[in-house]
Amino acid sequence: MPRAAYLKFSPPFIGEEEIAEVVDTLRTEWITTGPKTKRFEGEFAEYVGAEAALALNSCTAGLHTALTALGIGPGDEVITTPMTFASTVNVIEHVGARPVLADVLPDVLTLDPARTAAVVTAHTKALLPVHFAGHPAEMDPLTALAETHGLAIVEDAAHALPAQYKGRTIGAGHNLTAFSFYATKNMTTSEGGMLTGPAALIDEARVISLHGMSRDAWKRYDTGGNWFYEVVCPGYKYNMTDIQASLGLWQLRKLARFQERRHEVVAAYQAAFAGCDALETPSEHPEAASAWHLYTLRLRPEMLRIERDQFIRELHARNIGTSVHFIPIHLHPYYREKYGFQPEDFPVAYANYLRMVSLPLNPHLDDADVADVIEAVLEIVEANRA
Repeated sequence: MPRAAYLKFSPPFIGEEEIAEVVDTLRTEWITTGPKTKRFEGEFAEYVGAEAALALNSCTAGLHTALTALGIGPGDEVITTPMTFASTVNVIEHVGARPVLADVLPDVLTLDPARTAAVVTAHTKALLPVHFAGHPAEMDPLTALAETHGLAIVEDAAHALPAQYKGRTIGAGHNLTAFSFYATKNMTTSEGGMLTGPAALIDEARVISLHGMSRDAWKRYDTGGNWFYEVVCPGYKYNMTDIQASLGLWQLRKLARFQERRHEVVAAYQAAFAGCDALETPSEHPEAASAWHLYTLRLRPEMLRIERDQFIRELHARNIGTSVHFIPIHLHPYYREKYGFQPEDFPVAYANYLRMVSLPLNPHLDDADVADVIEAVLEIVEANRA
């Protein structure tokens, strides 16, 4: 029997505290970038252990600003993964550089260091690893590779709050690291993001992110502020508002509780699916602590009479929301046609894409919801065994 109500894949979890903070902001008459944004930056930097943080209107803005601050542009190459959302690669195009793809590890689907090393050229200027589904990329070998060739690293941590690699929180290191606060993420500001890294680079990124205006130009409308500013580079309009930051301040305080529930749901899924030979459950390396943004189940097609798309339709028929993360970059028309990619060019990413389905994973889920998902998945498997 399907559920009576549709189970949404990943709705935001907003409480009365966030609502009250937004109302307070609206009553202050300061609704764009201002004191609450600055406070959110400080609290976030402290949370992840970063030297500095810059609040922005998206993770995409963070990645674009990071590449710009590092001086990456035409003639340069940036190596990244095909197993990501398009924005990771779009920003490389935005700065005029060439995206170079390297395949992923078969278990955790993060950038494969060996395959990355194989595509480094004299034009390579940076690596852009993605912490896929919340699981950290293999940062030690990637860092060693970057040091050998004099490359920068920009980390796409859209999924990775609050993941850890070898005991250190993602975002605490020396690399510019971009986080997402989109509505489906582990914490949200509706839209929004954060860039962390060394203070000097964050200062430069701050100027780039607000029209290229001289530092702290936003204060010109505050009490005692100075109207004068200078444009020192052709920057962008990427700033976060105090309305968004109002949500972020409380979401950050609740993040530990949100994560506790995510881990409980993951544990239930893992226990239920571990013994099913038609399913491959997500992996977690010993040196990593995943943020568990996604629970990406992989079907073993040789064990089933139906393919992934039919499996998803069966779940939807039972009122279970799902998604697929992600359609690999090299399959999208723009990148496929511009660079002449074939599906089999990145066989690990492609083969895994064909059998992936992301199950609901969010703090809203109660035990009955989790039981419904488990029952539906196992029921579909048993009804469609090869």
